Amino acid sequence: MAGVRPGKQSMKIIALKVDVDTLRGTLEGVPALMRLLLAESAQASFLFSLGPDHTGRAIKRVFRPGFLGKVQRTSVVEHYGIRTLLYGTLLPGPDIGQRGAAVMRAVQDAGFETAVHTWDHVAWQDHVQRADEPWTIAQMTRAEVRYLEIFGMPPQGHGAAGWQMNDAAFRHLDEAGYGWASDGRGSFPFLPVIQGKTLRCPQFPTTLPTLDELLGLEGRNDQAVVDHVLSLTGEPAPATGHVFTLHAELEGMKLAPLFSQLLAGWKSQGYQLVSMAQLATLTNTATLPRCSILQGEIPGRSGTLTLQGPSCDTIHPS
Repeated sequence: MAGVRPGKQSMKIIALKVDVDTLRGTLEGVPALMRLLLAESAQASFLFSLGPDHTGRAIKRVFRPGFLGKVQRTSVVEHYGIRTLLYGTLLPGPDIGQRGAAVMRAVQDAGFETAVHTWDHVAWQDHVQRADEPWTIAQMTRAEVRYLEIFGMPPQGHGAAGWQMNDAAFRHLDEAGYGWASDGRGSFPFLPVIQGKTLRCPQFPTTLPTLDELLGLEGRNDQAVVDHVLSLTGEPAPATGHVFTLHAELEGMKLAPLFSQLLAGWKSQGYQLVSMAQLATLTNTATLPRCSILQGEIPGRSGTLTLQGPSCDTIHPS
């Protein structure tokens, strides 16, 4: 944590969490993001999808409220490419962990943190909220085994695909010994309370909107999106820092110029750009508040997500 010096009243820190959803994002977006981050002396955590790329199966979401609007606003075909959008339907889904292992290890070799995103991104995002415990644990275990094969060590961090979780998934984070997780959206770090029990693995929710949630919403163009995010990170900085989630398929490709502007803006605002593990190290998890978990909607994203719920301070740790 050399160089990180949080102030007494606030932490001018933004933890960068890079979600890598697809094979294309792994092979093309990740190297581009590494170059950009290294040039800016910024740290980040790269969360990998480690199993099959079944992106094409997401077409079933067309029936979700708001999904078509998001597709139109964010140019999904342009960002992901036709080939990726056919994986798992007209084309077989390639194994991301096998095809992208060299790139993943290059991320670690470059000094960035790596962590688990998911095994099968589409399967997890579309089914986990209704899935039973055996299915959930099987998906998480497959990702952990593949992570160990690639990196030679068990994962310490987890960020759920699509910000989708269930109770069994939260409990498994404790059982597997994760040091941190960023599985939902919220305002500050907390310990989740699941069925009356306070879990040990701290949650560091995404606190800022993502670029794809803002693009085209309320008529915002590219510059308005950058300006809006920078307005949210203006003074006063939150006492617990911010978490910003980006995507290898977006900020690592077409949205790279916008992300570059954000990096410059955050540096001008006095922020230090760190990994999730670094943010966790700076946080006294023993004093974190305990909060329930909710499912709800947020502007600019279709469907329901895992959200930080109200405080459960009257519940004592188990």
